Amino acid sequence: MAHVVGVVNQKGGVGKTTTAVNVAAALCAAELRVLLVDCDAQGNATTGLGGDKMAEQNHLYDLMMGACRWDQAAKRVVPGLSLIPSTPHLSGVEVELATLDGWENRLKEALAPAQDVFDVILLDSPPSLGMVTVNILAAAHRVLVPLQCEFYALEGLSQLWRTLQMTRKRINPDLEVLGIVLTMFESRHDLNRQVADEVRKHFGELVCDAVIPRDIRMGESPSFARPVLWYGSETVGSKAYLKLGNELMARLGLHSF
Repeated sequence: MAHVVGVVNQKGGVGKTTTAVNVAAALCAAELRVLLVDCDAQGNATTGLGGDKMAEQNHLYDLMMGACRWDQAAKRVVPGLSLIPSTPHLSGVEVELATLDGWENRLKEALAPAQDVFDVILLDSPPSLGMVTVNILAAAHRVLVPLQCEFYALEGLSQLWRTLQMTRKRINPDLEVLGIVLTMFESRHDLNRQVADEVRKHFGELVCDAVIPRDIRMGESPSFARPVLWYGSETVGSKAYLKLGNELMARLGLHSF
């Protein structure tokens, strides 16, 4: 049975997609069977893995609307790693979801059969707390929260925490936090260090030991439609995501590499 992990933060620009794509690549490198689901209409995770977000059919939108099965939507990227791509059509899915009974469980129900096929299913969320994100929180067993080391990110984290508590109470009582991962960290900046210290003070062991630094190669790798791990395995970003992948596997009770 797969571990379903939502990569969630309603704030944009904190490294959600970069984290989702590179954690997927790191877990695949450990010979796990991984499915990455791009739940953002912008489709950055799709293009970041070489997918076509402008194709006409069998994207996440079609899956959530019941127009296809998960195995018809999933595209194999490399052996061990598959992708359910997104499309700009996903931006209108909330209007349609609002008319459906049990709309909050559409993603969970659509992905249920895939849990017997994969070891880990990663759900890359949009930068909002709308219906798609609620679907992610309903489907996930755990959430991974990327957090940029800046003041406004801390403010957004408190809002996210309230949403997680509400989700546990009303929709998914078994939802847990897998970890908080600090992203875009620059040790030479006092503010970055202060935010990191504050987060570790308040959230303790929930904060991952692995810290993701700023790395120019991570900015370049999407233009080559590949994770930074495949673009340059010796970069500081690659090493950080390999360390994070190892740590997350330990937290999930999977073998480490």
